[in-house]
Parts: sequence; structure tokens; C-alpha cells
Amino acid sequence: MTTSVAQLSTKHVLGIKNFTVDDLHLIFETADDFKAVINRPIKKVPSLRDVTVANLFFENSTRTRISFELAEKRLSADIVNFSASSSSVKKGETLLDTVNNILSMKVDMVVMRHPAPGAPHFLANHIDANIINAGDGTHEHPTQALLDAYSIREQLGDLTGKKVAIFGDILHSRVALSNIFCLLKLGAKVKVCGPPTLIPKYIHTLGVEVEHDVLATLRWCDVANILRIQLERQDIKYFPSLREYSKYYGVNKALLDQLDRKIVVMHPGPINRGVEITSDVADSEHSIILQQVENGVAVRMAILYLLASKN
Repeated sequence: MTTSVAQLSTKHVLGIKNFTVDDLHLIFETADDFKAVINRPIKKVPSLRDVTVANLFFENSTRTRISFELAEKRLSADIVNFSASSSSVKKGETLLDTVNNILSMKVDMVVMRHPAPGAPHFLANHIDANIINAGDGTHEHPTQALLDAYSIREQLGDLTGKKVAIFGDILHSRVALSNIFCLLKLGAKVKVCGPPTLIPKYIHTLGVEVEHDVLATLRWCDVANILRIQLERQDIKYFPSLREYSKYYGVNKALLDQLDRKIVVMHPGPINRGVEITSDVADSEHSIILQQVENGVAVRMAILYLLASKN
């Protein structure tokens, strides 16, 4: 692999903040190799043949869980799947006890999604296995940010100086925060756009611009990363109705037709069609949403492989 760095600088993938720029480039270059693997007739390699990975999902997940499982299977790892809804967590077992019980079965890596921010960091301080954060509350979702940045790199090349706009529910989104950290490390310019009630008060201190005009933001950006409204995380009403949100902050074909150039449209999923994005945009030539899904497997294969190589 053509890189000056042979290994990741960290034992865990807890958040983008813990990565160096060299780490990010190493992940992308390794993902390039694995993308070639998953597009050939025999899609499996024995890289993790002696490694056992536990997927611990304390929150519902479809895309991230399937993506990790597929990445692990492509690498020939042994997999243990854990769902909190059908476990002893329902009986009052603590997080640490749950994980220690799984580790006693000689698990090498833990992929964890948890509703509490900081849960993966807590585990990393108490157990020896490699921890991969698959989303912790409204904090971070590092592998989503990595696959998003990888997808932009695939479309536009080096991210330095590229203009990326993140639209939607920034306040409740772990994807937004991880994307901001990742994009800024890679030299991109970042702007967030949405209703004032869904933009964190001090987000400008991270080095991003804030805008509330969707068309103006679309005219500014090279890439539009559109996030869904996370109603399940909202304890009060942040806007009058979904219909009104769609009217003033949704991205539709009429807006894209007003641009004088083609931009890249992304969405981490799940898509609320007709709310934050219309079908004619999600399925248009601008969209790389399906490429993001494919790239997610390659990027997660790269992360699993690089963490295993440190052991």
C-alpha cells in the first residue's frame, strides 16, 4: 500500500477526533484495495480468519449493522451478533457485565451502537478488545463520516478546498458532527444549513459556516450531504410540520435546476422521501446515495483489517 504510515495510530475507532490525517488517508487507500475485492467474482479474503467480532447493537439499525456484518464476512471473521432487545440487558444487566460476558467467549473486536454518548469510550477504558463506535447517541458516527468522505474523494479527488454543505437536523445528528471533524481534517470547507432551531448554538466554533437559505447554500457547495429529521430524538417540536419543513428546507429538483453547475448529492439514510429530499433528487444523476452504501462495506473492511493488524 502506497503510504508513509503502516498502521493506524489508535487501537480503537471511537471518533474522528482521535484520528490523524495520515490515519484517514491510510483508511482510504486500504478501502481502495477492498473495493476492488468486493467487485470481483470471489468477494472473500481470509484476512480476519482467526478474528472474532461481536456486533453489539443497543439501538435499532439496518444499514450500519448489515454493512458491518457484510464487511466481517468478506474478511472471513467469526461473528457474534447481539441485540439488546432480546438480551439480559432487559433484566437489568449492566453494559460492562454484558461486554465482559461476551469477551469471556474470546472476542477480539467489538462493534457497538449505543444510545448513550461516550459508551464506546467507557468500554475502551475497561476492556482489551478493539472497539469500533457504530454510533453513540447524538455524539459521533465515525465510520459513516469516513465512508462519506471516501465517496466524495471518489467523485471529486482530493478534498482540500472542496465546499461541502450539510443540510437538515444538525442538532440531533451524530453523522453531522463526525462529518464536520473529518472534512475539516481533510482540508474541505464546511457549511451547515437548516432551521435555526435545528442548528446547535455554538457550532461555528468548530470552524464551519452557518446558513439558513437552502438555495444560497446549494449555489455555494460542491457537495450537498442531506440529513433526515430525527424525530425519534426530538422531545419538543422544532418546526411547525414536516410539510412546512419540506417547503422551506427540503432539497428538490426545482432547486437543483436553478444551479449553473452539477453538484454531488449525498444522504446517509434512511431517506424520508418528500421531506428532506424528493425522489427526483434522490434518484437523479446528482445522487451518489447507492455508491455510499457500497463504499460503506469497503471502508468498514479497511477499518476492521487495520485494527486487526495492530494486534
